[in-house]
Amino acid sequence: MLIELLNIDFESDEAIYMQLHNQIILGIATSRIREGDTLPSVRQMADLIGINMHTVSKAYSVLRDEGILNIDRRGAVIRIDADKLCAVEELKRELKFALAKGFCKNISREEVHVLIDEIFDEYGE
Repeated sequence: MLIELLNIDFESDEAIYMQLHNQIILGIATSRIREGDTLPSVRQMADLIGINMHTVSKAYSVLRDEGILNIDRRGAVIRIDADKLCAVEELKRELKFALAKGFCKNISREEVHVLIDEIFDEYGE
């Protein structure tokens, strides 16, 4: 069940909607959530996690804007955006900042490559 995949930390400084967003992304990357799967309704998800419906709605909206979720009369359905070029550019923007932070902490290119390989291995690439 989806709720078992979610690990929301109510003590974290990270916004709950972003935690939910990130957990769904990780679920897709690790194949625990697949394209075509339907997520619980906003109300159901809020009840399952014990959070406000607006928080779930915001997470779903961000996922929709990112091309990961399609929201229609059937509900919230996982979809993978076929626009790879756009996805590569978005990833580059996000990595640029993350790598700059690592650079400031003296993390080497080799250490970054090891981390990337470890993460990709988790996703079964």
